[in-house]
Amino acid sequence: MVVNATSFSRSGVADFLLQRVSAVVLTVYVGCIVWFVLSHPSLDYTHWLAFMRSPAMLIFGTLTLLSWGIHAWIGMWTVGTDYLNEHHLGKFATVLRLVYQFGVSSLIVVYFVLGFIVIW
Repeated sequence: MVVNATSFSRSGVADFLLQRVSAVVLTVYVGCIVWFVLSHPSLDYTHWLAFMRSPAMLIFGTLTLLSWGIHAWIGMWTVGTDYLNEHHLGKFATVLRLVYQFGVSSLIVVYFVLGFIVIW
């Protein structure tokens, strides 16, 4: 059995569940934002700032950012391992896949850090 060191949880079932749970978190967060905007027809910056700076939204936003990172990594890892293989790319597939995974993981870390700075 081949174990890939770059998979998220080393288990396909766990990755599947993490992908679904993270999608639910992202959906609930978007629904919460949409609900707030629609329920405040005269929304201004002070109301928006108070809503987004509330402790619940700060924690929820951080959880959503973490869920986004997990969701993105599992999705991009799946695409990379499914399509960047020797069957499609020949003998350089492993090198290309590792470069791809390094690039994707770097972007996810940068986006996470920037998102964390924006949230907090």
